[in-house]
Amino acid sequence: MAVLLQSLRLIDSHRIHPPKNFIFTGSEILEDKGDSGMKIKESIDCSAFFASKGWTDLRCMSGEPGEEYHESLESLGDLLAASGFTKAVLMPNTKPAIQTKNEIQFVQSKAKHWLSDLVIQAAATKDCKGEDFTDILDLHHEGAFVFGDGTHPISNPDRLLKILQYLQKFDGLLFDQTYDPYLALFGQMHEGITSTRLGMKGIPNLSEEIAVHRNLEILKYAGGRLHMQTISSKGSVDKIRQAKKEGLKVTADVSLYQLLFSDEDMVTFDTNLKVMPPFRGKEDRDALIEGLKDGTLDAIVSNHQPQDFDSKFMEFDLAAFGMSGLQTFLPGMAKLASELTWPLLIAKVTEGPSKVLGLDTSKMENLTIFDPEENWVFDQKSNKSLSANMPWFNTTLKGKVKFVINKGRFVII
Repeated sequence: MAVLLQSLRLIDSHRIHPPKNFIFTGSEILEDKGDSGMKIKESIDCSAFFASKGWTDLRCMSGEPGEEYHESLESLGDLLAASGFTKAVLMPNTKPAIQTKNEIQFVQSKAKHWLSDLVIQAAATKDCKGEDFTDILDLHHEGAFVFGDGTHPISNPDRLLKILQYLQKFDGLLFDQTYDPYLALFGQMHEGITSTRLGMKGIPNLSEEIAVHRNLEILKYAGGRLHMQTISSKGSVDKIRQAKKEGLKVTADVSLYQLLFSDEDMVTFDTNLKVMPPFRGKEDRDALIEGLKDGTLDAIVSNHQPQDFDSKFMEFDLAAFGMSGLQTFLPGMAKLASELTWPLLIAKVTEGPSKVLGLDTSKMENLTIFDPEENWVFDQKSNKSLSANMPWFNTTLKGKVKFVINKGRFVII
C-alpha cells in the first residue's frame, strides 16, 4: 500500500524543480511515471508544498541524563521529527557527559524508536572540561565517530593537537565550538557600540578569531579533520576560506539565529537573546551570508539549547546562555529565503551537513515536506519542547513542516 504525493516541488542545491508526482512505497521514494501498478492507499495534494531530502542538524542538545526538565530524549526525538530533521548530531553536555560506553548505550536505547537518525558526539575530554582524555577508541567501538566537548571549546592547544592525531586512527571527526574562553570571560553580548551604550561586558570578535587561527595552525601541523561550529565573525570566515583554499580538511557551520538577529536587538535585555557566540554586527552578518554563498560555511545549525524558565527569568548577566532553536528552524529559514534562496538554504541542511559527516547522499531515502507559507502560532499548546527559551514564543510564524519520511515511515506532523 503506497502513498501518492501529487504535484510536489522538490528542492535541491541547484533549483526548485517543477511539480511532479511521487510515490512512497513503504520502503523507497519513486517518481510516479504512471506505470508502477502499485495500489495507492492515500493521495495527498502537495501543490502548495516544497520538499527536499531529509534535513540534518549538526548541533542540538538534550538535558537527559541529568537535566531532563530542560529536554528529555523522548521530547527531543518528537521535536526533531516535528521540525523536519531526519538526522541530528547530539552534543555530549549532559550530567554525566556522554563519555563512556554506558552513556552511549543509554542514549542509543532511548533513540532507537525515533523517526530521526541520531549521531552522537561523544565527549573528547572527561566531563567536557578540556583536560583528561576520554577513552576515544572504546567510544568509537561503540559507534561514535564524532568527538568534541559540545558547548565547551577545546581551548588547550596540546589537547586539541593530540585529539586530532588520535582520531586519525579511524578517520574520526573533531567538532569544536571555537573561541578563547579567557578572552570571552564575563562577557554578556558582542563587544561594540551597543554593549558600551548598554553598559554590558562585551565578547570581542578577537575571542573567536584568535582561536580559529590557532586551531587552523594546529590542524595544518597535526592533520585530521576538524569541524568548527557556530562561526560568527568576519575574520573567522576569512581565515576558514583561506584554509580551505590551502587544502586543509576543515569545515564550518553557523547558527541560524546568527543570521536573524544582531547585537542591536539586545537593547530589550531579553534573556532569550543571550547566546554564545553572541549576535554580532552588520559587517559580521554580511560576511556570514557571503560565506554561506561561496561554500566557506558548509551548514546551518539549530544550536538547540533548551533552558528551563528559572535559568532565563533573572538578571541578564546571571541568565544562562542558549536558545531553543529546532521548532522555529523552518520559520527562520522562511525569513531568509528571499535573501539566500531556498536551494541554498536546503543545501546547508542536506548536502552540506552530509559532506561534513562524510555520508553518502546520492539516494533519496528520506524526505522533508513543508509549506513555506502556512501561518501558525508558536505557543504553549503547539510547543513540542519542554523549554520555551525563544524570543518568538507566543507569536505567529510562517513556515510549517507537514510530512516527514524516514526509516520506511510516513509521518504526518
